[in-house]
Amino acid sequence: MFTANSLHISSSQQFLSSFLTKTKTQHLKFSKPSFTPSSHSPRISIRASSASSSTTLSDPSLPALSNSDHQLRVRILSESLPYIQKFRGKTIVVKYGGAAMKSAELKASVVRDLVLLSCVGLRPVLVHGGGPEINVLLNQLNIAAQFRDGLRVTDARTMEVVSMVLVGKVNKDLVSRINYAGATAVGLSGMDGRLLTARPSPNAAQLGFVGEVARVDPTVLQPLVDNGHIPVIASVAADEFGQPYNINADTVAGEVAAALGAEKLILLTDVAGILRNREDPGSLVKEIDIKGIKKMIEDGKVGGGMIPKVNCCIRSLAQGVTTASIIDGRVEHSLLHEIMTDEGAGTMIAG
Repeated sequence: MFTANSLHISSSQQFLSSFLTKTKTQHLKFSKPSFTPSSHSPRISIRASSASSSTTLSDPSLPALSNSDHQLRVRILSESLPYIQKFRGKTIVVKYGGAAMKSAELKASVVRDLVLLSCVGLRPVLVHGGGPEINVLLNQLNIAAQFRDGLRVTDARTMEVVSMVLVGKVNKDLVSRINYAGATAVGLSGMDGRLLTARPSPNAAQLGFVGEVARVDPTVLQPLVDNGHIPVIASVAADEFGQPYNINADTVAGEVAAALGAEKLILLTDVAGILRNREDPGSLVKEIDIKGIKKMIEDGKVGGGMIPKVNCCIRSLAQGVTTASIIDGRVEHSLLHEIMTDEGAGTMIAG
C-alpha cells in the first residue's frame, strides 16, 4: 500500500479489472521461457489467439484490446514504476488457499499475478494447503473427515492422504501451472532439505498428527529465491524422528516469511479482510498496527477463524517481516491490487 499521490488508483483498478480479467474473445499463450547467461529471469513471449488451447493448463480468456485500451495499458504500466521500485528484489510470501483454490478463474489469476510479480523483479514464495482436495480423496477412500475447533483431526490414515494430496497432487499442479505461465517454479514440502521441522500440537491427544513449526531452515530456499525461481511449499513437515505432521498453511507461511526476512506476508482468505464490525462488510479496516489489532482482539471485534490468521501475522511482524496483509482471495488479481495500488485488497498490518 505504498503511497504515491501521482498515481491514479481508479485507472489502476480499471486496468487490472479490464485488461487482466477473462472474456470469451481472446487469450494469451505463453511460449517456453528463455534465459540468458547473465540473467535467471524469464523472458516471456506472448501471442494472442482466438482459438481455445487444448491443454488442461490453459488460462481463462483475456480481453481483446482497443487502441484506447493499449494507451491505458501503457499509462498504467508507467504508473506502476514506484511500486516496482519499492518491491523489486524484495521477498513476498503468499499463502494460497480458500476460494482461490476452488475456482479455475481465481487459480489462473493467482498464477498470473505471481509470474508477473516475478518478472518485474519481486521474489514471490508460495505456501499452500489443500483442504478441499483432501476431503475429496478421503471421501473416495471412505474415510470420514473430522474437525475439532476448526482443525482437521489427523490419524495415521488421514496423514497419508494429506501427504499424497498436498505434496503429490496440489503442489505439482501449482508448479506445472506456474511453469506453463512462463516462470520457473520448484515444488517443496517442509521435509525437503529440512526446510521445516515439526513438533506435535499441544492438543495432539485430540487432533492426532497435527503439528506446529518448531524450526525453519531456509538454506534450501535461499538459492532458489536468489536465482529467480518461485518456491511452492506444501504445508507438511516431519519431526526430528521422521514422523510427518499436517501443519496449518497460514502458520507455515508466517514462519517462512520470518526466516527469509520477507518484506511482506500475504494471506489469501475468503473474506474481505478484518472488519471493525463483523456484521458490516463495509467496515473494512484498511491499515492497522500491532497495538491496534491486539486491541480489536481484546474487544472481541476479531474472532473465530480470523484469530489464528491475525496471530500468525503478529508473530511474523515480531520476527522482522515489514508488513502482513489479509486480503480477499475471492477477487481476481487481488495480489496485484494489494502490491501495486494504494488501496490494496484487504487489511494491512504494520509492525
